[in-house]
Amino acid sequence: MNWIFENNINTDLITPGRYNITTDAHELAKITFIEYRPEFTKNVKKGDFIIAGNNFGCGSSRETAVTALKTCGIKAIIAKSFARIFYRNCINAGLYAITANTALISERDEIMINIKKKVIINKTRKISIPTEISPLMEKIHQYGGIIPFLKIKGLAEFKKIIT
Repeated sequence: MNWIFENNINTDLITPGRYNITTDAHELAKITFIEYRPEFTKNVKKGDFIIAGNNFGCGSSRETAVTALKTCGIKAIIAKSFARIFYRNCINAGLYAITANTALISERDEIMINIKKKVIINKTRKISIPTEISPLMEKIHQYGGIIPFLKIKGLAEFKKIIT
């Protein structure tokens, strides 16, 4: 399923501050969009996508927003653009944050991402949508986040992919 969001979805809409009192990922998942889209936590399924407009994840540098979305099972967030620190938090957590023309994706469209070809395939509309996926994000995602990457590959390998 595709969850459609407009422009400027801030981290306080994703994990509202007054509920954001834990570091437990499963508890954070329970409050995801609790005030903005209360049906989200009841209906989200592993493998769902978030499709958004510009500036997704703006607001605070709250890492819990990314943690909550990843724990809910979101496969990727596809947006026209991301707030910079939210984008970096996605990389660190190993959650795909992909920029693309989201006007070409609706709630009921069946989509898949071809990471190697850097396209989103909209099977419903029979179109391919070019994407931007950073090589750093690809590599960190393979390991589930920056901490697992560093534990397995080490700092020297990390330096290779950032230079």
